[in-house]
Amino acid sequence: MPLLFSYGTLQLEEVQKATFGRLLRGERDELVGFEQMMIRIKDANVVKLSGKEMHSIVKSNGKEESRVGGTVFELTDAELEKADRYETADYVRISTKLASGKEAWVYAAAP
Repeated sequence: MPLLFSYGTLQLEEVQKATFGRLLRGERDELVGFEQMMIRIKDANVVKLSGKEMHSIVKSNGKEESRVGGTVFELTDAELEKADRYETADYVRISTKLASGKEAWVYAAAP
């Protein structure tokens, strides 16, 4: 089963219920070599679901000391596709290694 690291709204119970139809169980972890910033989301459905217009986004900076905290979740392939549909075009799903050593998908800033 794929792993997905979330540092933002996919950690919210209401977003999980609406996106996956269930609450996810996860473990705390850290994204290494990334920095976090905020962006304004223009997709009305995402804003309504999350209750926020401003969302976190991460961008790789390659610095080992840069860490972003969050949660790593185990999803099915179908749930990962649902997460892809939830995220806006501002994000791209990439594979990365977490501080724990686990390989996981993460949504980062589109190039």
